Amino acid sequence: MTQLSAAAADTDRRGSPALMLTLATVGFAVNFWAWALISPLGPAWRDSGALGDLSESDVALLVAVPVIVGSLGRIVVGALTDVHGGRVMFPLVSALTIVPVLFLAFFALDSYALVLVGGFFLGIGGTVFAVGVPFVNAWFPPERRGLAIGIFGAGMGGTAISALTTVKLTDNVGERAPFLLTAAALAVYAIVAWLILRDAPGRTAPTTSLVTRVVSNAKLPITWQACALYAVAFGGYVAFSVYLPAYLKTAHDLTAADAANRMAGFVVIAVVMRPAGGWLSDRLGAVPVLTGVFAIVTVCAAIAAGNPPLAGLGTVVFLAMAAALGAGSGAVFALIAQATEPSRVGGVTGLVGAAGGLGGFAPPLLMGYVYGRTDSYAIGLGLLAATSAVMLLLTLTVVRHTAATRTATPTEVSA
Repeated sequence: MTQLSAAAADTDRRGSPALMLTLATVGFAVNFWAWALISPLGPAWRDSGALGDLSESDVALLVAVPVIVGSLGRIVVGALTDVHGGRVMFPLVSALTIVPVLFLAFFALDSYALVLVGGFFLGIGGTVFAVGVPFVNAWFPPERRGLAIGIFGAGMGGTAISALTTVKLTDNVGERAPFLLTAAALAVYAIVAWLILRDAPGRTAPTTSLVTRVVSNAKLPITWQACALYAVAFGGYVAFSVYLPAYLKTAHDLTAADAANRMAGFVVIAVVMRPAGGWLSDRLGAVPVLTGVFAIVTVCAAIAAGNPPLAGLGTVVFLAMAAALGAGSGAVFALIAQATEPSRVGGVTGLVGAAGGLGGFAPPLLMGYVYGRTDSYAIGLGLLAATSAVMLLLTLTVVRHTAATRTATPTEVSA
């Protein structure tokens, strides 16, 4: 009897929501660490000539390719998660991401074309977001899902791990060191996830086709609205996390290591504020939080366009944008939780997650293109301010109406 009780207790422990959330968040962080490996090295490769004579646009493309692949891949991976569950998809995505990481380490570090190829498949790591949201959502009751998904979203801090370690490991240990360390972390996580992760009780696989589900979810008003908001909130975070080292090095003459450290600070603040954004949205409502977020980004991006010195105002505006973008990323999924039927949350988040990643693809390319022709980042940052202002207007009008309509039918509301 004692053995049976112990076994039952062990099963309960392994299937506890807190443990599942913890493992999912760690998996998110490890895969995002891999996803962001190229970004800190881009400026160093340009200066050293290791990959040839690279322009600012070449570096921007190099760091943006994993972003777009990871973003579009979320639609497919999210659909596969609906069918197979996170218990299968977390270790599978992690194991598959090891392949491009090792390819980069052993075959690509002296070729721009091969780094692009490796970066393309490195995008697999970025799809893990579409695994985690429906997985975590299913483990928690409606009143706790907003905060739980916000905590999971903090796993995006894996990009900070990359920023803090990649350049230092390359300089002090060797050019393959960051890739080998990341591959080992992915392998360990894949094994642990396979052994311990469990899907939530009662999970049922969909019976309709992928195309049918995507089309049906895409027709929901909340889907395109959340896609637009997340493309700017999380897309802005992604864009800064992959391009900020190049920007700081070029615009403010920082060393590669110093630029990477400052980018890590930006990421850490955004990561901390993501669950805070979800928590605030649960208490104040997602619309008020998003209103504040886009107001802050609009003002700060406009100030940053004037290239204020980092020793004072420049650092303040970038850190304020980091906090706002992080909180906004959490608030968008709180909005989805409030305005989407439970059975559609996974499908909607897959589309919204793709939009967020795609939102991070264009800005680095645009910033690199504009700088290459004007020697200034003012136009790119000015466009961010204008885009954020449009999202502020959208939040105060259309999104507010959608959220109010769903709240008026409490039997359908879910987190």
